[in-house]
Amino acid sequence: MKRFIAEFEEQSFTQIIFPHAKSDWIDYLQEAQNTFVNIINEIIKYQKCLVVCDEVESVKKHFLEDKNLYFIEYQTNDTWARDCSVLCVQEDENINLLDFTFTGWGGKFDASKDNAMSQAIANYYSKKVQTIDFILEGGGVESNGAGIILTTSECVLNKNRNHTLTSERITQNLKSFLGASEILYLNHGYLAGDDTDSHIDTLARFVDEKTIMYVKCNDEKDEHYKELKLMEEELQAMAKTHNFTLIALPMTEAVYYDDERIPATYANFLFVNGAVIVPTYNVKEDAEALEIFRKTFQNKEIVGVDCSVLIRQHGSLHCVTMNFASGVDIL
Repeated sequence: MKRFIAEFEEQSFTQIIFPHAKSDWIDYLQEAQNTFVNIINEIIKYQKCLVVCDEVESVKKHFLEDKNLYFIEYQTNDTWARDCSVLCVQEDENINLLDFTFTGWGGKFDASKDNAMSQAIANYYSKKVQTIDFILEGGGVESNGAGIILTTSECVLNKNRNHTLTSERITQNLKSFLGASEILYLNHGYLAGDDTDSHIDTLARFVDEKTIMYVKCNDEKDEHYKELKLMEEELQAMAKTHNFTLIALPMTEAVYYDDERIPATYANFLFVNGAVIVPTYNVKEDAEALEIFRKTFQNKEIVGVDCSVLIRQHGSLHCVTMNFASGVDIL
């Protein structure tokens, strides 16, 4: 049996890539680094965190010594660990680390160093890294841990990815690589300022085998209203067919940076063992979102982390992290 392990299952560690002077964070590097420090310090309260950084000794100075904190030296193009790290796929009793091709979201940005990262640091993992000749980003696929993958057609079937393959072949490849019995495509839903062609982790997420959290927009004047309403209708149809429960998350008020609307989304939350870390944006909807998480996860701690700096670069909390399943150790 093969399956793409769900993020809400037991984890071994979280991987994160620390901002550096040669990344896109350079214009407000200190602010970005402070945000990453805050995220990492929350993660290590619950589990190990592996920090990929361009200069280990300089990055270590940001932290107190902690048994859950590990560092690897490797210089990346940028810091979107979700999309250039391996995916954990269980096959029988083994866990395979699948290293898909990362092209900077369809060739929008140089990602050659990011794409090479997992092989470069593979010796630090207890499981073998397997290179897969197929373009796929971790933020583009959501697993319920039981054979169902939720994704968006705008991302996975986009011609800027695996353009030589038909939609049918891409779907079949996803099933084969990830051990999925079914690929569920959303054909609607987007966020202004998103560079990823509508990654699913900005829109809708599995929180258990049968429950999906998703972004809902109630403001008919908001540019997102129509697409998110259509997405909600798609999810409702899926819920009816698959007996899913749906939980709506609020759409934030419009957040701007340099006169551009940026993608503030509560769907970009992070699971760790014993807690859910939720991005906040210093807007009125933060309190409502946190309360929804508290009601949904009554046996977990709910931790809010200010991610208003992250969305300046069009991503958020989930985008800058990658979870590794229980059974994969840091060597």
